[in-house]
Amino acid sequence: MQKDLIRLSVLGAVSGLLAGLVVLAFRWVIEASQRAFLPGGQLGNYEALPDWAMLSLPIAGGLGLGLLFERLPEHLRSVGIVHAIQQLRHTGRPDLPLGNAVVQFFGGAFAIVCGHSVDREGSGVNLGAATGTWVGGRSQDAETFTLTVCGAAAAIAAAFNTPLAGTVFVIEVLGVRYRVDRFIPVMTASVIGAIVSQIAYGATPTFTLASDLHMASLEEVLLLCGLGLTTGLVAVAFIGLTERTWQWAGHLRPSLGFGLAGLVTGLIGLLVSQVPGISYDTLNNILNNHLGLSVLAALVLGKVVATGVAIGLRVPGGLIGPSLVIGGALGGVVGIMVQSLAIPTGGEAFYAAVGMVAMMSAVLRAPLAALMVLLELTANPSIIFTGMVAVVFADVLSRQLLGRESIFEHVRRLAEVVPGERVSPETDEGPPSA
Repeated sequence: MQKDLIRLSVLGAVSGLLAGLVVLAFRWVIEASQRAFLPGGQLGNYEALPDWAMLSLPIAGGLGLGLLFERLPEHLRSVGIVHAIQQLRHTGRPDLPLGNAVVQFFGGAFAIVCGHSVDREGSGVNLGAATGTWVGGRSQDAETFTLTVCGAAAAIAAAFNTPLAGTVFVIEVLGVRYRVDRFIPVMTASVIGAIVSQIAYGATPTFTLASDLHMASLEEVLLLCGLGLTTGLVAVAFIGLTERTWQWAGHLRPSLGFGLAGLVTGLIGLLVSQVPGISYDTLNNILNNHLGLSVLAALVLGKVVATGVAIGLRVPGGLIGPSLVIGGALGGVVGIMVQSLAIPTGGEAFYAAVGMVAMMSAVLRAPLAALMVLLELTANPSIIFTGMVAVVFADVLSRQLLGRESIFEHVRRLAEVVPGERVSPETDEGPPSA
């Protein structure tokens, strides 16, 4: 038994290494493409595009990508975190084919580069999980399941340089039941994924945060409760828009669906130029007090609509990043507004950081993963208390209004692309025991 754990941990490390490299390659393709054609060679600099390019780029990209998808067999169009969850819900061996991973890699990168409001992390989870499945090869079903989870955890760890959050993510979002003999390899993979990220991009976190992230007075607890409730309501609207879009227009052929998503993104981009693309450059500005109230408020609304429509129309990207941007902008709005109160308050960046993880928790139903992201990004244990206040209120409100399932579970039910799916007899709610 001990030898089996050691062997599985070694395979987990291999999965983490390969998943980290694939995720970094995916990121490199996106960044190299953006540097090649965006004004000034700056990452995410869609704001500097002329109006005609702001409108036409996501439309043309959506139409082109959609036409390509229409030439693919139906089974190759299943990508993203929803695809990974579907496979992990099966009894037996997860099936994450190389062909789907290739479609995810190039389709996801192309959508992001063309300005669609999706992220690279959701795609990365699919790529990491597929890498783990490949490492599993001819192993037993239980071992392949564990290695698939290892790849997913390493993908999150490599994306944000947050190994602990990567481990917790697969428990809360992918629904994998915790067991020591399974999670030793998963933690190993997550650490290796983070090391790969640090070798490539250094030990600094994904986002550059201001140094004054602290609560100035106990009276702010009430303000944080209000931020949590507001974030929960916005998360409900975001999830609801995604579901409604899928129900109303998810049946459209890819060229029409992706093209329509591009039209929505382009029109919003003309009004709020920070919306197209991943918007991490904008989030960095928010976390360093560089945006005004009107821009932040418009960004919340624009990002909710653009991302909700894109995901609802099945554009091959993720929504973890947009949820962070929406939460950060919403927190920034609250941070600016509370400055006029008669009590000492933290700065805009403090509320932006807390709002960022509260939104992630409410959308993904992953409070612990969100708090781990906050801890690892800030390296500031004292901020966890404030984060917990907002996360609790955002998560409870969202669950009360929409149930306990994450947005991925809502979309998974709507997709229904895996016939004959059944619950494993070894678990209560679906994920097989490995």
